[in-house]
Amino acid sequence: MSGQSITDRITAAQHSVTGSAVSKTVCKATTHEVMGPKKKHLDYLIHCTNEMNVNIPQLADSLFERTTNTSWVVVFKSLITTHHLMVYGNERFVQYLASRNTLFNLSNFLDKSGLQGYDMSTFIRRYSRYLNEKAVSYRQVAFDFTKVKRGVDGVMRTMNTEKLLKTIPIIQNQMDALLDFNVNANELTNGVINAAFMLLFKDSIRLFAAYNEGIINLLEKYFDMKKTQCKEGLDIYKKFLTRMTRISEFLKVAEQVGIDRGDIPDLSQAPSSLLEALEQHLASLEGKKVKDSTAASRASTLSNAVSSLASTGMSFTKVDEREKQAALEEEQARLKALKEQRLKELSKRPSFATTDTSPISTTGGTISTAPAIDLFSTPSCSNGAVKMESDLFDLQSTFQPSMQPGSTGLPVATAWAGYSTPQGPPQQSAGGLQVDFESVFGAKAAGSNSLNSDDISGGILKPTLAGSNQASGQLPEKLVSDDLDSSLANLVGNLGIGNGTMKK
Repeated sequence: MSGQSITDRITAAQHSVTGSAVSKTVCKATTHEVMGPKKKHLDYLIHCTNEMNVNIPQLADSLFERTTNTSWVVVFKSLITTHHLMVYGNERFVQYLASRNTLFNLSNFLDKSGLQGYDMSTFIRRYSRYLNEKAVSYRQVAFDFTKVKRGVDGVMRTMNTEKLLKTIPIIQNQMDALLDFNVNANELTNGVINAAFMLLFKDSIRLFAAYNEGIINLLEKYFDMKKTQCKEGLDIYKKFLTRMTRISEFLKVAEQVGIDRGDIPDLSQAPSSLLEALEQHLASLEGKKVKDSTAASRASTLSNAVSSLASTGMSFTKVDEREKQAALEEEQARLKALKEQRLKELSKRPSFATTDTSPISTTGGTISTAPAIDLFSTPSCSNGAVKMESDLFDLQSTFQPSMQPGSTGLPVATAWAGYSTPQGPPQQSAGGLQVDFESVFGAKAAGSNSLNSDDISGGILKPTLAGSNQASGQLPEKLVSDDLDSSLANLVGNLGIGNGTMKK
């Protein structure tokens, strides 16, 4: 099967509709294509682990959900994507995986769709076991052995005896799970299993480097330990020798599949005389009869063993540093390519030349020095009328009511919520409507005849529709104010008369 399946496209489309970019990318990284997950999808998911607003449990659950697929390709690529995020993603991702009681339950996985499915299912079961063990190791020690600080002042070299005897077995368990992948060069037949093997290869180098430093620290403390501690230490060292043989075989497979020889560390075996010296020291603590050995010879043997293991550690460190340098150069090359692409895009854009009328032209044309209009300044007044500096604000004439023949004397609302006093009342016919609201509602006081337009209300509450050159004090015929209903009826009648007059 090659290319994305219909199921892949439908699933990606569903995540597009729901707006889940993370789930969509997980789907694209774990398609049915028989190839490793694409780098652009892995890089995006790594970026997501570094974003605080990304839900890490949701990301992990999306990967777990993909491992429930029946296709070995989808399941294998889901494991590879998870492993990649554990190695290169933010530590929050590993912390979440370590906090879960169970991760991948694939011990019985089997793809019966074809012969290749049977073969790859075996490696899927082994690979999932390693990832589970990697998460358990983090839960037990609260750090990743493949990322721990190394060197003379590293974590494993400075650990005290009690903690060291508890920590090294954890590394051994993780190393066993990794080496149990147990693949041969002729079984690395497709891009999926090759991608998994490369991640395991890099983990094996870093994990064994931490393992090696823990053994150096153990040997330096061995002859000062108590009897029970020496017994544990001797057992740990014997297991270390066995795993050193297995890691050598694993690295040979890496060399056979084309990994550069410079990327494979050299393993230096400790002298066999060291094991004999350790056993004799334990026997002496147990009261058994042993060969006499001087402290000088014992110290010499220990020194040679530590020197041999230290050279192995240096070899692992050089390989790790070379990988980091290669990754840095790759990133710099990628940034350079992006920069060149960006410059190329900018060069293709049309340039906008300045003209004589362009506001940024200072040679062919002149720059206007007229003061800019301040749209929010307080308007200046002259002779009781508002003077606007721009025709944009001279809009009140368009808002004159068509059904109102005369001016009310009220300030007129402008388009910008300001008020201006009309400069003069418009002309109207002599028969225009004039209404005395005070007589209508019976609110006219006895002494109101003596009030003029300068009363306490300023005439605002007494709108009048005065005719041309007609005094504002003239009133129309009085309406009956004794009864409200009849007064309103007369008012409506006068309105009808007024409208008739207007129509004439």
